Amino acid sequence: MLRLSLLLIAVSVLFECSDKKDSANDNAIEETKLDRQWWKEGTLYQIYPQSFKDSDGDGYGDFRGIFDELDYLESLGITAVWMNPFFESPMVDNGYDVADYRAIHPRYGTMQDFQEMINGMKERGIKFVLDVVVNHSSDQHKWFQSAKKSRDSEYRGYYHWWPAEKGEPPYRYSLFDPEGGWDYVEETDAYYLHTFAEAQPDLNWENPKLRQEVYDIMKFWAEKGVDGFRMDAFQFASKDTTYPEFPDGYESEFIKYHGLRPQLHGYLKEMYLEVLKPYNVYAVAEGAGSTFEDAHDLVDADREELQVAYHFDYVDMSKTPDGYELSEFKEVFTRWDSAFAKEGWIAIFLSNHDNARLVNRFGDTRPAYRTLSAQMLNTFLLSMRGTPYTYYGDELGMTNIDMLTIEEYVDIDAIGKYEAAVTKGEDIEEFMKVLNYSSRENGRTPMQWNDSKNAGFTVGKPWKPINPNYREVNVAEQNKNPKSVLNHFRKMTRLRNEKLVLVYGDYDLIAPEHEQVYAYTRTLENEQVLVLLNFTDQMAELTLPNEMEVGEVLISNYANEVVGNGGKAQLAPYQAVILKTD
Repeated sequence: MLRLSLLLIAVSVLFECSDKKDSANDNAIEETKLDRQWWKEGTLYQIYPQSFKDSDGDGYGDFRGIFDELDYLESLGITAVWMNPFFESPMVDNGYDVADYRAIHPRYGTMQDFQEMINGMKERGIKFVLDVVVNHSSDQHKWFQSAKKSRDSEYRGYYHWWPAEKGEPPYRYSLFDPEGGWDYVEETDAYYLHTFAEAQPDLNWENPKLRQEVYDIMKFWAEKGVDGFRMDAFQFASKDTTYPEFPDGYESEFIKYHGLRPQLHGYLKEMYLEVLKPYNVYAVAEGAGSTFEDAHDLVDADREELQVAYHFDYVDMSKTPDGYELSEFKEVFTRWDSAFAKEGWIAIFLSNHDNARLVNRFGDTRPAYRTLSAQMLNTFLLSMRGTPYTYYGDELGMTNIDMLTIEEYVDIDAIGKYEAAVTKGEDIEEFMKVLNYSSRENGRTPMQWNDSKNAGFTVGKPWKPINPNYREVNVAEQNKNPKSVLNHFRKMTRLRNEKLVLVYGDYDLIAPEHEQVYAYTRTLENEQVLVLLNFTDQMAELTLPNEMEVGEVLISNYANEVVGNGGKAQLAPYQAVILKTD
């Protein structure tokens, strides 16, 4: 008989009591030749700064607001913060259009505020990862302002230009501009390239002077205490400056044509030698190319380039209300784990500022299941091999917000897609249904701190509407409830922080075709844990591998006892359990 018992154990029992056998085992593991790194063993928490906490009543989150909540961040058990851009910017793309890489946008505060915030993090053992946007700049940056006025500008070569005397430039797809990736500048009778919005001209990484500018910017922030860099859109940075014709319809294989040209690896090696190695910081690039070979070439240790691969294979699984297949979900994460089992390292994430909320996409927002499914998803995130990236609010189970008309949207991505849909004659009612479900604006609503006006985010008018469910879903309420999403998240981070098997252990999938349950083991030397996750709102039964015996329950999101017979385990709706195996 398989007996899974005591599924709700007091925190003091779970985490403060350990037997001598466990202690000896942990010591033995620590003596192995693991390539131990802080950026592998920690949990990274992403903050969208203008939506986290407003300290001055202007409706935008800021550094002082974050500083005021550092004790909260410490209580989560996270070990690093990645923050979206806060540089000087005209805010066409919410800060991903940088006008000055060494200046801070006034809405966030001053350099002194930044320094006090990052120092406060370090006092609490929390490292800081900076979002560096250097595939493109703002068209208001002094480099571009000079370059567009004269072909003889010292900054002309910092961007990509096509002289009009050569005729129309070869078509380039733009992710944000339905009219394409080239825009005309009358002053110099030439076109400039922009992979994103027309206000975001692409930087020319083929120019060594531009690369040195970027390295100097990174050094500037490293000297202020930054511990790592997230390189935005970086797989697109290198471009063929002969600008060859691409085949019709190539945008369906956009990454193949735009992503990770071989030359980029040489530039990354430069960056490693100039910045990463001497300052002892790490870097992760947004995107990992088209193949596993591409990804390994980025992050394998002997390459001396980047440290973490950040892939998007799962992202399109749940872009519509039709949902996703669990078998595909399992296949993607298993395939990536297998590819990096021996070499390299990956990030594990389910949501970020470019996606809707994880509970809407992969869980269940109905009142009976929102808490359970959010806990289950966080258990998955924090029990996989790779560095877990959790997005602000997901530790509460924050959900999407309904935005039913295009006039409610401020995001340039949403507006661009809407204009393209209109141009193509698409069914706009159906388009808005999908946009309401999948828009990244869903992941940018203000943090829900309490049940007071504006969810305690601001005393002013918030820059984006507060989700109406903030009276039920907020930090203050969940702090009081030991069964909340928040307190389960804290238990999971503490478990991961204490169990090296959840960081470095081998991953083995169980029952890959099971339609309800995602089950796997994590094994490191003599220690093994079993992870059981029910991704559905129905009871589920799973046959465990022959001769598998289970022992202590390390964590569960259910209080009731679950009993199995004959090597079978039964899981309640959205149940998540991690157990030791004997």
